[in-house]
Amino acid sequence: MRSSDVIPIRVRPQSRQIRQIVARMTRRLRNLPCIATQLASTSSTAFDQERNMTPLRMLTVTATLAALVLNAACAQTTTAPAAQAAPFTPQVGQSGKDVVWVPTPQALVDRMLDMGGVTPNDYVIDLGSGDGRTVITAAKRGTRAHGIEYNPDMVALSRRNADNEGVSGRATFEQGDIFQSDFSKASVITLFLLPGLNLKLRPMLLDMKPGTRVLSNTFNMDDWQPDDTIDAGSSCVSYCRAFKWVIPAKVAGTWRVGTQGQLTLTQTFQMLGGTLTVDGRSMPISQGRMNGNEISFTAGDRRYTGKVDGQSMSGSVDQGGAWTASRAG
Repeated sequence: MRSSDVIPIRVRPQSRQIRQIVARMTRRLRNLPCIATQLASTSSTAFDQERNMTPLRMLTVTATLAALVLNAACAQTTTAPAAQAAPFTPQVGQSGKDVVWVPTPQALVDRMLDMGGVTPNDYVIDLGSGDGRTVITAAKRGTRAHGIEYNPDMVALSRRNADNEGVSGRATFEQGDIFQSDFSKASVITLFLLPGLNLKLRPMLLDMKPGTRVLSNTFNMDDWQPDDTIDAGSSCVSYCRAFKWVIPAKVAGTWRVGTQGQLTLTQTFQMLGGTLTVDGRSMPISQGRMNGNEISFTAGDRRYTGKVDGQSMSGSVDQGGAWTASRAG
Protein backbone atom coordinates (compact mmCIF):
# COMPACT_ATOMS: atom_id res chain seq x y z
CA MET A 1 0.00 0.00 0.00
CA ARG A 2 1.27 3.37 -0.86
CA SER A 3 1.59 6.10 1.64
CA SER A 4 -0.86 8.05 -0.40
CA ASP A 5 -3.43 5.30 0.22
CA VAL A 6 -3.29 5.67 4.11
CA ILE A 7 -6.42 7.25 5.46
CA PRO A 8 -5.39 9.97 7.94
CA ILE A 9 -6.96 9.77 11.46
CA ARG A 10 -7.76 13.14 12.87
CA VAL A 11 -7.73 12.99 16.65
CA ARG A 12 -6.73 16.49 17.57
CA PRO A 13 -10.23 17.99 17.46
CA GLN A 14 -11.60 15.00 19.36
CA SER A 15 -8.69 15.18 21.81
CA ARG A 16 -9.32 18.87 22.27
CA GLN A 17 -13.04 18.21 22.85
CA ILE A 18 -12.34 15.46 25.38
CA ARG A 19 -9.87 17.68 27.20
CA GLN A 20 -12.51 20.41 27.36
CA ILE A 21 -15.02 17.92 28.81
CA VAL A 22 -12.46 16.77 31.37
CA ALA A 23 -11.67 20.35 32.32
CA ARG A 24 -15.37 21.19 32.81
CA MET A 25 -15.89 18.05 34.93
CA THR A 26 -12.85 18.85 37.02
CA ARG A 27 -13.98 22.41 37.68
CA ARG A 28 -17.46 21.23 38.67
CA LEU A 29 -16.07 18.57 40.94
CA ARG A 30 -13.78 21.05 42.61
CA ASN A 31 -16.74 23.39 43.25
CA LEU A 32 -18.59 20.78 45.31
CA PRO A 33 -17.76 21.56 49.00
CA CYS A 34 -18.59 18.08 50.20
CA ILE A 35 -15.94 16.48 47.98
CA ALA A 36 -13.36 19.22 47.51
CA THR A 37 -11.01 17.63 50.05
CA GLN A 38 -11.27 14.19 48.50
CA LEU A 39 -10.72 15.60 45.02
CA ALA A 40 -7.69 17.50 46.19
CA SER A 41 -6.09 14.27 47.32
CA THR A 42 -6.44 12.85 43.83
CA SER A 43 -5.25 15.90 41.94
CA SER A 44 -1.62 15.08 42.51
CA THR A 45 -2.02 11.67 40.90
CA ALA A 46 -4.48 11.15 38.08
CA PHE A 47 -5.19 14.76 37.19
CA ASP A 48 -1.57 15.82 37.36
CA GLN A 49 -0.70 12.99 34.96
CA GLU A 50 -3.28 13.93 32.33
CA ARG A 51 -0.61 14.99 29.82
CA ASN A 52 0.72 11.45 29.73
CA MET A 53 -2.70 9.95 28.98
CA THR A 54 -4.61 9.54 25.83
CA PRO A 55 -7.74 11.68 25.74
CA LEU A 56 -10.00 8.65 25.97
CA ARG A 57 -8.02 7.30 28.94
CA MET A 58 -8.16 10.70 30.56
CA LEU A 59 -11.96 10.85 30.17
CA THR A 60 -12.32 7.35 31.62
CA VAL A 61 -10.18 8.16 34.67
CA THR A 62 -12.01 11.42 35.29
CA ALA A 63 -15.43 9.81 35.06
CA THR A 64 -14.32 7.01 37.40
CA LEU A 65 -12.95 9.45 39.94
CA ALA A 66 -16.13 11.51 39.74
CA ALA A 67 -18.27 8.46 40.38
CA LEU A 68 -16.17 7.37 43.36
CA VAL A 69 -16.06 10.82 44.93
CA LEU A 70 -19.75 11.51 44.37
CA ASN A 71 -20.60 8.14 45.88
CA ALA A 72 -18.59 9.00 48.99
CA ALA A 73 -20.16 12.44 49.14
CA CYS A 74 -23.65 10.99 48.89
CA ALA A 75 -22.83 8.54 51.65
CA GLN A 76 -21.69 11.42 53.86
CA THR A 77 -24.73 13.60 53.19
CA THR A 78 -27.22 10.81 53.69
CA THR A 79 -25.70 9.65 56.99
CA ALA A 80 -27.90 10.98 59.78
CA PRO A 81 -26.05 13.20 62.26
CA ALA A 82 -25.73 11.90 65.79
CA ALA A 83 -28.89 12.72 67.68
CA GLN A 84 -28.45 15.18 70.54
CA ALA A 85 -29.74 14.08 73.93
CA ALA A 86 -33.13 15.62 74.64
CA PRO A 87 -33.29 17.82 77.76
CA PHE A 88 -34.57 15.99 80.83
CA THR A 89 -38.29 16.44 81.42
CA PRO A 90 -39.76 14.98 84.63
CA GLN A 91 -42.87 12.86 84.35
CA VAL A 92 -45.57 12.85 87.02
CA GLY A 93 -45.47 9.43 88.66
CA GLN A 94 -41.86 8.70 87.75
CA SER A 95 -40.16 6.35 90.17
CA GLY A 96 -37.84 7.63 92.86
CA LYS A 97 -35.84 6.08 95.68
CA ASP A 98 -38.69 6.05 98.19
CA VAL A 99 -41.65 7.66 96.44
CA VAL A 100 -42.90 8.50 92.97
CA TRP A 101 -42.68 12.14 91.95
CA VAL A 102 -45.84 14.21 92.12
CA PRO A 103 -45.35 17.99 92.18
CA THR A 104 -46.92 20.05 94.95
CA PRO A 105 -49.50 22.46 93.46
CA GLN A 106 -48.04 25.96 93.40
CA ALA A 107 -51.06 27.31 95.27
CA LEU A 108 -50.32 24.93 98.13
CA VAL A 109 -46.61 25.80 98.11
CA ASP A 110 -47.55 29.44 98.65
CA ARG A 111 -50.03 28.64 101.40
CA MET A 112 -47.61 26.27 103.15
CA LEU A 113 -44.92 28.94 103.35
CA ASP A 114 -47.50 31.43 104.60
CA MET A 115 -48.65 28.97 107.28
CA GLY A 116 -45.03 28.44 108.32
CA GLY A 117 -44.51 32.17 108.70
CA VAL A 118 -41.43 32.00 106.49
CA THR A 119 -39.36 35.20 106.47
CA PRO A 120 -35.96 36.21 105.04
CA ASN A 121 -34.48 35.32 108.45
CA ASP A 122 -35.36 31.64 108.00
CA TYR A 123 -33.45 28.80 106.43
CA VAL A 124 -35.78 26.42 104.57
CA ILE A 125 -34.76 22.86 103.72
CA ASP A 126 -37.01 20.79 101.47
CA LEU A 127 -36.65 17.03 101.95
CA GLY A 128 -37.20 15.41 98.56
CA SER A 129 -37.15 18.68 96.63
CA GLY A 130 -38.24 17.32 93.22
CA ASP A 131 -38.16 20.03 90.57
CA GLY A 132 -37.21 22.65 93.16
CA ARG A 133 -40.43 24.65 93.21
CA THR A 134 -40.73 24.93 97.02
CA VAL A 135 -37.09 25.95 97.41
CA ILE A 136 -37.35 28.46 94.55
CA THR A 137 -40.59 29.94 95.89
CA ALA A 138 -39.00 30.44 99.31
CA ALA A 139 -35.92 32.00 97.70
CA LYS A 140 -38.09 34.43 95.76
CA ARG A 141 -39.36 35.64 99.14
CA GLY A 142 -35.80 36.51 100.09
CA THR A 143 -35.23 33.35 102.16
CA ARG A 144 -32.22 31.08 101.99
CA ALA A 145 -33.49 27.70 100.90
CA HIS A 146 -31.93 24.33 100.16
CA GLY A 147 -33.26 21.16 98.54
CA ILE A 148 -32.14 17.58 99.10
CA GLU A 149 -33.11 15.29 96.22
CA TYR A 150 -31.98 11.75 95.41
CA ASN A 151 -32.50 11.92 91.62
CA PRO A 152 -29.49 13.69 90.01
CA ASP A 153 -31.53 14.65 86.93
CA MET A 154 -34.04 16.43 89.16
CA VAL A 155 -31.21 18.19 90.98
CA ALA A 156 -29.80 19.48 87.67
CA LEU A 157 -33.28 20.55 86.58
CA SER A 158 -33.83 22.38 89.89
CA ARG A 159 -30.58 24.27 89.49
CA ARG A 160 -31.56 25.33 85.97
CA ASN A 161 -34.98 26.41 87.21
CA ALA A 162 -33.42 28.45 90.03
CA ASP A 163 -31.04 30.09 87.57
CA ASN A 164 -33.91 30.91 85.21
CA GLU A 165 -35.80 32.52 88.11
CA GLY A 166 -32.74 34.53 89.12
CA VAL A 167 -32.48 33.04 92.63
CA SER A 168 -29.58 30.60 92.28
CA GLY A 169 -27.70 32.58 94.93
CA ARG A 170 -30.32 31.78 97.58
CA ALA A 171 -31.74 28.50 96.23
CA THR A 172 -29.29 25.61 96.38
CA PHE A 173 -29.65 21.89 95.78
CA GLU A 174 -27.75 18.72 96.55
CA GLN A 175 -28.06 15.13 95.45
CA GLY A 176 -28.44 12.90 98.47
CA ASP A 177 -30.48 10.57 100.65
CA ILE A 178 -32.59 12.56 103.12
CA PHE A 179 -32.04 9.90 105.78
CA GLN A 180 -28.28 10.29 105.44
CA SER A 181 -28.28 14.09 105.25
CA ASP A 182 -27.82 16.74 107.92
CA PHE A 183 -30.74 19.17 107.92
CA SER A 184 -30.40 20.21 111.57
CA LYS A 185 -29.62 23.85 110.75
CA ALA A 186 -33.00 24.47 109.12
CA SER A 187 -35.57 26.66 110.82
CA VAL A 188 -38.27 25.37 108.43
CA ILE A 189 -38.56 21.84 107.01
CA THR A 190 -40.86 21.13 104.07
CA LEU A 191 -41.73 17.71 102.70
CA PHE A 192 -44.13 15.75 100.51
CA LEU A 193 -43.53 12.13 101.47
CA LEU A 194 -45.60 9.09 102.35
CA PRO A 195 -46.86 8.47 105.91
CA GLY A 196 -44.34 5.70 106.54
CA LEU A 197 -41.46 7.99 105.58
CA ASN A 198 -42.84 10.77 107.78
CA LEU A 199 -42.81 8.35 110.72
CA LYS A 200 -39.26 7.32 109.92
CA LEU A 201 -38.22 10.99 109.91
CA ARG A 202 -40.19 11.88 113.03
CA PRO A 203 -37.49 11.06 115.65
CA MET A 204 -34.97 13.11 113.68
CA LEU A 205 -37.38 16.03 113.44
CA LEU A 206 -38.20 15.94 117.16
CA ASP A 207 -34.49 16.28 117.95
CA MET A 208 -34.26 19.54 116.04
CA LYS A 209 -34.10 22.95 117.69
CA PRO A 210 -37.35 23.88 119.46
CA GLY A 211 -39.39 26.26 117.34
CA THR A 212 -38.42 24.67 114.04
CA ARG A 213 -41.50 24.45 111.82
CA VAL A 214 -42.31 21.32 109.85
CA LEU A 215 -44.63 21.66 106.86
CA SER A 216 -45.99 18.57 105.13
CA ASN A 217 -48.08 18.29 101.99
CA THR A 218 -51.05 15.92 102.44
CA PHE A 219 -49.58 13.35 104.83
CA ASN A 220 -49.54 13.61 108.62
CA MET A 221 -47.33 12.27 111.42
CA ASP A 222 -49.70 9.62 112.78
CA ASP A 223 -50.45 10.37 116.47
CA TRP A 224 -48.39 13.55 116.49
CA GLN A 225 -51.25 15.98 115.99
CA PRO A 226 -50.56 19.01 113.80
CA ASP A 227 -50.46 22.50 115.27
CA ASP A 228 -52.15 23.91 112.18
CA THR A 229 -53.77 22.79 108.93
CA ILE A 230 -54.30 24.69 105.72
CA ASP A 231 -56.06 24.12 102.41
CA ALA A 232 -54.88 25.33 99.00
CA GLY A 233 -58.33 26.59 98.02
CA SER A 234 -60.96 25.72 95.45
CA SER A 235 -58.57 26.00 92.50
CA CYS A 236 -56.55 23.04 93.75
CA VAL A 237 -57.58 19.64 92.37
CA SER A 238 -55.45 17.10 94.24
CA TYR A 239 -52.99 17.04 97.14
CA CYS A 240 -54.44 20.28 98.43
CA ARG A 241 -53.97 20.10 102.22
CA ALA A 242 -50.89 20.77 104.32
CA PHE A 243 -50.01 20.32 107.97
CA LYS A 244 -47.75 22.27 110.31
CA TRP A 245 -45.91 21.13 113.42
CA VAL A 246 -43.68 23.21 115.67
CA ILE A 247 -40.85 21.24 117.27
CA PRO A 248 -41.49 21.37 121.03
CA ALA A 249 -38.88 21.79 123.74
CA LYS A 250 -38.53 18.64 125.84
CA VAL A 251 -39.82 19.46 129.30
CA ALA A 252 -41.00 16.13 130.74
CA GLY A 253 -39.77 15.62 134.30
CA THR A 254 -39.68 17.46 137.61
CA TRP A 255 -39.14 21.20 138.00
CA ARG A 256 -38.63 23.19 141.19
CA VAL A 257 -40.99 26.18 141.26
CA GLY A 258 -39.84 29.15 143.32
CA THR A 259 -38.44 28.03 146.66
CA GLN A 260 -40.96 25.41 147.73
CA GLY A 261 -43.22 24.54 144.77
CA GLN A 262 -42.90 21.68 142.33
CA LEU A 263 -44.02 21.18 138.73
CA THR A 264 -44.19 17.63 137.43
CA LEU A 265 -44.74 17.35 133.71
CA THR A 266 -45.59 14.52 131.34
CA GLN A 267 -45.22 15.17 127.63
CA THR A 268 -46.56 13.61 124.45
CA PHE A 269 -45.12 15.64 121.61
CA GLN A 270 -46.45 19.18 122.21
CA MET A 271 -49.13 18.13 124.70
CA LEU A 272 -48.49 18.38 128.47
CA GLY A 273 -49.99 16.88 131.56
CA GLY A 274 -48.95 16.65 135.20
CA THR A 275 -49.36 18.49 138.50
CA LEU A 276 -48.35 21.77 140.08
CA THR A 277 -47.76 21.77 143.83
CA VAL A 278 -47.71 25.14 145.59
CA ASP A 279 -47.77 25.66 149.39
CA GLY A 280 -48.45 21.96 149.84
CA ARG A 281 -51.47 22.06 147.52
CA SER A 282 -51.32 19.78 144.47
CA MET A 283 -53.31 20.80 141.40
CA PRO A 284 -53.68 18.86 138.15
CA ILE A 285 -52.54 20.56 134.96
CA SER A 286 -54.96 21.06 132.09
CA GLN A 287 -54.67 22.61 128.65
CA GLY A 288 -50.91 22.12 128.84
CA ARG A 289 -49.10 22.72 125.59
CA MET A 290 -45.70 23.50 124.11
CA ASN A 291 -45.25 25.80 121.11
CA GLY A 292 -41.57 25.53 120.40
CA ASN A 293 -39.95 26.76 123.61
CA GLU A 294 -43.13 28.50 124.78
CA ILE A 295 -45.07 26.75 127.55
CA SER A 296 -48.63 27.27 128.74
CA PHE A 297 -50.87 25.39 131.15
CA THR A 298 -53.70 25.88 133.61
CA ALA A 299 -53.47 24.84 137.28
CA GLY A 300 -56.35 25.55 139.62
CA ASP A 301 -58.02 28.64 138.28
CA ARG A 302 -54.86 30.32 137.00
CA ARG A 303 -53.24 30.32 133.58
CA TYR A 304 -49.46 30.05 133.45
CA THR A 305 -47.41 31.06 130.41
CA GLY A 306 -43.68 31.22 129.98
CA LYS A 307 -40.56 30.29 128.03
CA VAL A 308 -38.17 27.41 128.40
CA ASP A 309 -34.48 28.17 128.26
CA GLY A 310 -32.53 24.95 128.64
CA GLN A 311 -32.75 23.91 132.27
CA SER A 312 -34.91 26.78 133.41
CA MET A 313 -38.22 28.42 132.60
CA SER A 314 -39.92 31.63 133.58
CA GLY A 315 -43.15 33.44 132.86
CA SER A 316 -46.23 35.11 134.20
CA VAL A 317 -49.60 34.21 135.70
CA ASP A 318 -52.76 35.66 134.19
CA GLN A 319 -54.06 37.12 137.49
CA GLY A 320 -50.80 38.85 138.20
CA GLY A 321 -47.43 37.72 139.36
CA ALA A 322 -44.46 35.90 137.90
CA TRP A 323 -43.10 32.41 138.20
CA THR A 324 -39.80 30.65 137.66
CA ALA A 325 -38.74 27.04 137.63
CA SER A 326 -35.52 25.06 137.32
CA ARG A 327 -35.14 21.44 136.37
CA ALA A 328 -34.84 19.14 139.34
CA GLY A 329 -34.91 15.81 137.56
